[in-house]
Amino acid sequence: MALSATHTSTTFTLGKILAAPFIAIGNSFVHLMESNNRVREVEFLNSLSDEQLAGRGLKREDIVRHVFRDMMHL
Repeated sequence: MALSATHTSTTFTLGKILAAPFIAIGNSFVHLMESNNRVREVEFLNSLSDEQLAGRGLKREDIVRHVFRDMMHL
């Protein structure tokens, strides 16, 4: 006969309680950045080969500068 636990005990320590808001804020920032269209465009361009990037007039080291060109004046 198999034995399974139906109740799990979660221990709440002071450290976990104090860290919870900061973890939530950090997770929100990660989610915000991952859902950003510019980040998706950078990821897409990074997935292309060097030949495909050259066809678009880009070099790999210029991808971020190209995607964020209207926000960053580099």
